[in-house]
Amino acid sequence: MTKRSEVAVPKTEPQKLVLAILSNAGGSGKTTLATHLAYELAHRQVGRRTCSVGLIDLDPQGSLSLFCGLEKPSDPEQSVSTVLSDNFSGDWPFVPCWSEHKLKVEVCQSIQQPLLKTADDLVNHPRGPYLLADNLKDYPVEHDLIIIDCPATLGRLNLAALAASTHILIPMQLEPKSASGAAELLQFYFIECRRLRLEPYPQIMGIVPNQYRADQAIHNEILEQMPIIIQQMQLKDAYSYPPIRFSYEFSNASGSGLPLHLYRKRHPACKDFAKLASDLSAIVGAK
Repeated sequence: MTKRSEVAVPKTEPQKLVLAILSNAGGSGKTTLATHLAYELAHRQVGRRTCSVGLIDLDPQGSLSLFCGLEKPSDPEQSVSTVLSDNFSGDWPFVPCWSEHKLKVEVCQSIQQPLLKTADDLVNHPRGPYLLADNLKDYPVEHDLIIIDCPATLGRLNLAALAASTHILIPMQLEPKSASGAAELLQFYFIECRRLRLEPYPQIMGIVPNQYRADQAIHNEILEQMPIIIQQMQLKDAYSYPPIRFSYEFSNASGSGLPLHLYRKRHPACKDFAKLASDLSAIVGAK
């Protein structure tokens, strides 16, 4: 009989930081947040080397391709759809972006119709909600941080993101309707984490107020109420991050396939991501 001490115990690497950017509202700034955090983190140090970031596009709209200056792939095998299939063998379809700026950022892109079909297929798959988490575990990526850009729905693709993530950020426009939508999203989070038996639940880092206009009274009122809103949502460990201001230059930058830092590096909105980036960098370093 084999003694317990003789049984080989496989070595496991520390769990990577997998950040899902969740919102059930279109236009909340998910992709803007994902790309700018990727840029910020790619400038940070992990030990003695720069941080590497992988962006995964789970949104059928495929906005990451535009924001990162990439042509959309024509072959579904070169998109995230292949990762969510039984045929996936570990060859992650990441492609580099902003390489000319010597940044370690790669994107796993989406194609609309194949990803919509994949989402339908997940309904009947016995491991549907866990496929992304399974493949991140079975076929580890080299990135220090994975950021998942999620669709503006509460469907199967967001379940896959939820099961795969270690941390969550919720971007929110400073409008009354957005506040109620965030409450609905939190209900989805608690119900599905329990149903999926996630242990532990992915940590909600906080809410990120987005498209803030200092001259709008309603924006200032909601921003002032954010700590109370977070308390009412029973997010005792979550943080109300400094707002990301509204600027047309974000649209201009994304149209050029660049983060604002590379499009207009002296624009004041570049500083709006600093607190978030510092918190993420600390978690990446700890892991």
